[in-house]
Amino acid sequence: MDPQPPRPFAIGIDVGGSKLEAIVLDPDGIEQWRDRVPTPVAGYEATLRAIADLAAHARQAAGAAPCTIGLGTPGSLTPHGLMKNSNSTALNGRPFERDLEALLGQDVRIANDANCLALSEATDGAGAGAPVVFAAILGTGVGAGIAVHGQVLEGPNGLAGEWGHNPMPWMIDSDPRWRCYCGQQACIETLLSGPGIARDHAALCGVSLSAEEIARRGTDGDRACAATLARWEHRLARALAHVINLLDPDVIVLGGGLSRIEGAYRNIPALWSQWVFSGGMRDPVRTRLLPSRHGDSSGVRGAAWLWRHRRVQAAPDP
Repeated sequence: MDPQPPRPFAIGIDVGGSKLEAIVLDPDGIEQWRDRVPTPVAGYEATLRAIADLAAHARQAAGAAPCTIGLGTPGSLTPHGLMKNSNSTALNGRPFERDLEALLGQDVRIANDANCLALSEATDGAGAGAPVVFAAILGTGVGAGIAVHGQVLEGPNGLAGEWGHNPMPWMIDSDPRWRCYCGQQACIETLLSGPGIARDHAALCGVSLSAEEIARRGTDGDRACAATLARWEHRLARALAHVINLLDPDVIVLGGGLSRIEGAYRNIPALWSQWVFSGGMRDPVRTRLLPSRHGDSSGVRGAAWLWRHRRVQAAPDP
């Protein structure tokens, strides 16, 4: 009998607006190596070279083992292989996957960073074993990914989970109608992101603080910051109730910097039943709200997992 070929190591690379992070997982999913570097500000070609350098170091860390390479990016690929909707705007309109494959000398797989979060948490994270996982990134931007039976749902337009660019549901007078960079107004991202929290606090309190500082002070008893956090939780509860009404996921996992606001996991489920459709019945909402198990590492781990899961591609335009 011919010997079985060695199982490959998995390299994952997370392409963020401020950092590039790489990880090497062995065939059992155990982390073997990790590194991160600043994302180049010089543009597209510099980003490609920085990713190639990280991949080279990752291959060295894997030794002689064969490696797969997956990348998580802000944005997604069109059926023609061009990047779109990336807030790292240097990538938009570029054949990112094809250029990387030429530079690296092997096939790569690319997925939206929120899809990578969903895949990671549905594989061996907070949503492991759950039939439907909705994973939301709450950070500089707001996005989400959906995993069904361990497989990422992408859709023919690559837009499944583009939750942040829907309007805030059940708006009230205290909700700002800010214009979003996508061209719409009152998008969920404008209200629930870190910059959104900071802008909301500055508008009502006249004080410029980061979202992290607002969260820290609010937890420590600062009344103004606590009120800003309460408005944010109320908005997040409405936005997630909308998800429950539409998708009815078993688990909602939160990732990104704002997922560290511990009170959210207590306060939001206590609020969202006001908007979850129950037909007037006093029926408890069974969806679980959980922090990502792998924290900041979840996206890069999901990128590494991309080769171990079926990839469903949309058909190109006729």
